[in-house]
Amino acid sequence: MAPPPPPLAASTPLLHGEFGSYPARGPRYALTLTSQALHIQRLRPKPEARPRGGLVPLAEVSGCCTLRSRSPSDTAAYFCIYTYPRGRRGGRRRASRTFRADGAATYEENRAEAQRWATALMCLLRGLPLPGDGEITPELLPRPPRLLLLVNPFGGRGLAWQWCKNHVLPMISEAGLSFNLIQTERQNHARELVQGLSLSEWDGIVTLSGDGLLFEVLNGLLDRPDWEEAVKMPVGILPCGSGNALAGAVNQLGGFEPALGLDLLLNCSLLLCRGGGHPLDLLSVTLASGSRCFSFLSVAWGFVSDVDIQSERFRALGSARFTLGTVLGLATLHTYRGRLSYLPASVEPASPTPAHSLPRAKSELTLTPEPAPPMAHSPLHRSVSDLPLPLPQPALVSPGSPEPLPVLSLNGGGPELVGDWGGAGDAPLSPDPLLPSPPSSPKVASLSPITEGPPEMPASSGLPPPTPGAPATSTWGPQDHLLPPLGSPLPPDWVTLEGDFVLILAISPSHLSADLVAAPHARFDDGLVHLCWVRSGISRAALLRLFLAMERGSHFSLGCPQLGYAAARAFRLEPLTPRGLLTVDGELVEYGPLQAQVHPGLGTLLTGPPGCAGQEP
Repeated sequence: MAPPPPPLAASTPLLHGEFGSYPARGPRYALTLTSQALHIQRLRPKPEARPRGGLVPLAEVSGCCTLRSRSPSDTAAYFCIYTYPRGRRGGRRRASRTFRADGAATYEENRAEAQRWATALMCLLRGLPLPGDGEITPELLPRPPRLLLLVNPFGGRGLAWQWCKNHVLPMISEAGLSFNLIQTERQNHARELVQGLSLSEWDGIVTLSGDGLLFEVLNGLLDRPDWEEAVKMPVGILPCGSGNALAGAVNQLGGFEPALGLDLLLNCSLLLCRGGGHPLDLLSVTLASGSRCFSFLSVAWGFVSDVDIQSERFRALGSARFTLGTVLGLATLHTYRGRLSYLPASVEPASPTPAHSLPRAKSELTLTPEPAPPMAHSPLHRSVSDLPLPLPQPALVSPGSPEPLPVLSLNGGGPELVGDWGGAGDAPLSPDPLLPSPPSSPKVASLSPITEGPPEMPASSGLPPPTPGAPATSTWGPQDHLLPPLGSPLPPDWVTLEGDFVLILAISPSHLSADLVAAPHARFDDGLVHLCWVRSGISRAALLRLFLAMERGSHFSLGCPQLGYAAARAFRLEPLTPRGLLTVDGELVEYGPLQAQVHPGLGTLLTGPPGCAGQEP
């Protein structure tokens, strides 16, 4: 087997060619494709001294396709790219550029050239290597990834479904991704769904909501008998909630500027279109009753959990609920007495042998797990991909024709328009006949694709069993070999702090919310849990300064004497105050002692190819 070609510099031309314009037929352009951008230079009628829009960074490209005119006499092929550039005010807007490949005498030759460009661009977007011999054919691309999208319609300010329909579905269709979409109807719906899912049919599960829906998905995957294989399923998050902490970390890893709201959603959607995963550390949390859950984000006690739960009544405000909750929390600032113990990250304990492994929870000492329910494929007959849904697509005007062609539909349009997806074979614009033509009745667009009745409003949840009659203790998942049973003494190499605290936070990724960087140096796969605490004695003004500095991740440089930090591999939190709120990934859990340990790289997070975006120009 020949060795792979060496990596190319960002400015090395991969393809260069001359194209006509569309729909205007006068201008002509020289296109140059590099590993980082598409360069566009106007040649005729007059070269531009300072080209406007002449550089299209690939970080702004969602996908591309090749098209054919309906006119039988037109031998040209058309190459269209879909972009989401940032405007003057910073927000992204969809745009498309269509170029005419007409350098050859026959349509077949022009089509091959257009497909060569589409294939090369899609390979760069997906992080796939291009052959060194220059033979770029559609066969280089694998089959389109198939994603299961789960949408919580009440995420954030209730805009999740609208944003999904208007922004996410058009973008991932432009990227050539195949998908099914299910709208969750109740608390733990997503958890139940993934527990019975036939995972071999999917290449990823993506949630469109806040962090809570992904919490359900990951815990559902880890509560299956085949959890060791199930947890390898790549998961992704498209932020439509209030906090959007994980999405903020994904956005930062992708090289984008900090963003909120719709801009953050578009950034993360662009990264999802690029494909590619990253190992994700998961935190196994054992609660006071012995039940266990898995966290990808944080465990909080004190001020952070108080603000998170008490601001639920302001959910209609979106992310502003946390600002209001912080102000109210500062006005009624509480302190809590407790004990925090942790295994420092520098300690390297030996891996346990099966004969000496410790139980995961106290309840395992006396309870025998019930037999696992049989695995079954959960039907997706109510998903969006099986039902009509009109999506905005660009209209393609036939050259020389005064009337526009029909709007391009996702399943290839009418017989007068042939769409060639930039993938293997002569697939339509979307690689899967996802959506039939919209019916004449306007009722379809106004109804939910899942149910005609309003879904139940999800309440702030603890951790109820995923199915009736299931044991409270999680039967499956990895063993917590670093943790002794709750209530038993800790090993001597653990560090213990006891006192009065304003807050204690254990966080895995860098972000506490989309605009709060609680652990600036944290990575998704560093194998650490980052412990932050604030002791009593801090003034309200100093605490406010800490959170304002956290927006830039500079709070540790303030020199606040009450602020503490430690990197750990496991920890135990023992509240000594009779009342308080504990949260795991923003979800309220039972109050009492808990402990947790990190399982490095247990999950896989869809983040885009490594280093795919870089810093935006």
